Amino acid sequence: MVTVTTKGSTPGTPDNPWGDTKTNAPSNGVNLGPTQRPRPVFPEPVVPDVHGPARVVAMVNQKGGVGKTTTTINLGAALVEYGLKVLLVDFDPQGALSVGLGINPLQLDLTVYNLLMERGVTAEDVLLETGVEGLDLLPSNIDLSAAEVQLVTEVAREQVLGRVIKPLLPHYDVCLIDCQPSLGLLTINALTCAHGVMVPLECEFFALRGVALLMDTISKVQERLNEDLEIEGLLATMYDARTLHGREVLARVVDAFGDKVFHTVINRTVRFPDATVAGEPITTFDPSSLGANAYRELAREVLSRWPAPATMAR
Repeated sequence: MVTVTTKGSTPGTPDNPWGDTKTNAPSNGVNLGPTQRPRPVFPEPVVPDVHGPARVVAMVNQKGGVGKTTTTINLGAALVEYGLKVLLVDFDPQGALSVGLGINPLQLDLTVYNLLMERGVTAEDVLLETGVEGLDLLPSNIDLSAAEVQLVTEVAREQVLGRVIKPLLPHYDVCLIDCQPSLGLLTINALTCAHGVMVPLECEFFALRGVALLMDTISKVQERLNEDLEIEGLLATMYDARTLHGREVLARVVDAFGDKVFHTVINRTVRFPDATVAGEPITTFDPSSLGANAYRELAREVLSRWPAPATMAR
């Protein structure tokens, strides 16, 4: 197998939708993707006639800086482009998801914290529209850090998040929960109410070290709290095909988890932080960019893995 530089194709265009900087051209003519598996072609999703109830997906990795928030924003925006209604839940006290959508967490009167801890607050009170039609947000700020301690004394403390967002789910097709970089009680709440869990994973050696602990936590939640929880897949992020290290890490992930690894790979690009500064998804900030097309590809792959219809109620 020979590694050659891709010629005559622009990243993100139909002849190179994966945005490869390098690609493999084996003698048997099979077209391989970055994960060294044959590239599938994911169909265009069918726009739903009616919306809801939502499939709930938790974005989880106890390591920070692996692309959880970036994936939550941009996958949500890509799903909206395919006609779905999407609810985003900022479940990280840092409020990065809210910031990435142009909202100042420090100026919010009501957040997910109030929804969790105050009986008189409803999900509709906290819900915010974003700059993307069909994409709504339950925001967060530093107040949420107190909930980790306060929830300890609550009855059925692992199920509080699921209870408070339940009234909203019939109105959406997908609910994406951006979790904090921890396997604490807030993350357990997200896993308990989710249908699936997606694991963004940076293509870097240290990002691999905590995956075994994460999988053990997911397994315990499946056994004790949520037997319907599924692993949606592991998503390779911040991938740079020019580096041997990046390619080796991606190969190890595929060897370890096989088909649980998404075919779609998110390449490293400066356009993601640029979009964050602008407070909007990359799909609207730079619609024709490599990153925007990668998340559209991920949206098609995710929808192809879900039962038909794409959403599922518990």
